[in-house]
Amino acid sequence: MLRTRHLAALPFAVLILAILLGLLFGRGGTISTGAPPESFRLSNGMDVLVIPDHRAPVVTHMVWYELGAADEDAGKTGLAHFFEHLMFKGTDKIEPGQFSRIVARNGGQDNAFTHYDFTAYFQVIAKDRLPLVMEMEADRMTNLQLTDAEVLPERDVVLEEYRMRIENEPSAELQSEMNAALYGGHPYGRDIIGYKEEIAALTTGDALDFYKRYYTPNNATLIVAGDVTARELRPLAEKYYGVIPERAPTFLRKRQEIEWPSEDKRVTRRDARVQEATWMRYYPAPAYSGAGAREGAALDVLAEILGGGTTSRLYRSLVVEQSVSTGVRSWYEGGRLDAGKFGIYALPQVGGSLDALEEGVEKEIARLIEEGVSDEELERAKTVIVAGAVYARDNQRSMAYAYGEGLMTGMSVEAIHEWPERVREVTREDVMEAAKSVFTGTHSVTGELLPGGAG
Repeated sequence: MLRTRHLAALPFAVLILAILLGLLFGRGGTISTGAPPESFRLSNGMDVLVIPDHRAPVVTHMVWYELGAADEDAGKTGLAHFFEHLMFKGTDKIEPGQFSRIVARNGGQDNAFTHYDFTAYFQVIAKDRLPLVMEMEADRMTNLQLTDAEVLPERDVVLEEYRMRIENEPSAELQSEMNAALYGGHPYGRDIIGYKEEIAALTTGDALDFYKRYYTPNNATLIVAGDVTARELRPLAEKYYGVIPERAPTFLRKRQEIEWPSEDKRVTRRDARVQEATWMRYYPAPAYSGAGAREGAALDVLAEILGGGTTSRLYRSLVVEQSVSTGVRSWYEGGRLDAGKFGIYALPQVGGSLDALEEGVEKEIARLIEEGVSDEELERAKTVIVAGAVYARDNQRSMAYAYGEGLMTGMSVEAIHEWPERVREVTREDVMEAAKSVFTGTHSVTGELLPGGAG
């Protein structure tokens, strides 16, 4: 049962698809139309957000827990993701493995995902089945039954997932090393799935302790998007979730500060499974919440201008004019609580030189810093980003995810709702300030994935 998708563990082709989807859906992105979603808090501390969408009698029901892989105790990495798997085991009402089957029999879909800063569970289902999934989700929030018979085989599943997503993917191993070099000892420097030897040592007792400490309503947020209003949802939320008592204090994060690299770093891997070379670079960057609305929006626009598509600076220069690359993209990853990063990815022409590719990227960045951006580039980039927010509104699940990710990583409902407006307000000067903050006075991590033997 492989439920989660970890960006750092994906093949590069899939990584780029994920980045493209992120450009559409990952900016806190619903288009600003009217009032923002309604929110309220239950007496046990559980927050609730309602995002009305009355086009079809369907709802997306999500429960977000304000803890993720970056919150794990030393020596217990992988526990947040491992526990995500275990939440699909049974309670005294639902047999192990039956949760998803019940959702499917009622015409719905369900899944879950683990992030550095949160873990979330969701179901997409007809409106008249909303009470059913709320009752089931509330049940496993407090009544999960775990024994060695359920826990230990699932640990083997996670270890197999590690082998598939990390050990069998040279690109994932490269990204793991690059993240470690960029973030240092901060938890963002390790894979969400955890360290293999620590996963193998996790026990049923570890899982139960984790569950009792963190899976409490005062650490959770309920988000429901779809054919429902706050007035309709409140009595259901109080009935199913409001009666769950707090069983642990609200979790207060205590994380170490990120120490960015004090010099440029390079990670080179050779692997016999690699057919063609790949080049990547990560730059330190703030998270959306740390950057603020103005700088965060400007970083999005910068990424689009520099390497957002076939009209971008890097694509025109490296692919069209110089023919040293077959594909190139830049992105800003701001959806984290403590800090983000700015990335550039490029593939050389078959048999081409990574040195020429790297030189081309650096020259284009230097030209942008020296010459600035044009009004035409600025308006085109903003149009693409805002259009992505419009398209995101057509997907109920992506709309709910955008709000959930934003709330879990330090943004307010208003900031998420108004994000497209902040993008529209970005000026050329804002983009240049963002570019200088990323590319000047910082130290990057460059990654090279090469064909050949081990290295």
